[in-house]
Amino acid sequence: MFGGISVWQLLILLVVVILIFGTKKLRTLGGDLGGAVKGFKSAMNDGGASLDLDQESALKENETDKLGTQTKDAMFSKTTEKHQQPQG
Repeated sequence: MFGGISVWQLLILLVVVILIFGTKKLRTLGGDLGGAVKGFKSAMNDGGASLDLDQESALKENETDKLGTQTKDAMFSKTTEKHQQPQG
């Protein structure tokens, strides 16, 4: 069934684990594992929302940088036109 492990072997393994750890320890372990999974899911959802906001702010910064570069280029070309000497 599970890669050559039968249902009976799984039941025997479960009984041995219960005898070693006890039901109380397994219950707390299961609760801790469930809490960790729940925390991970909520962090992934929160992280996705903040990621979208980060991407939007990065796009706005990129557009602002492009506009600033275009302005600097235009100013530079105007100043170089003024300082060029006529050739001839």
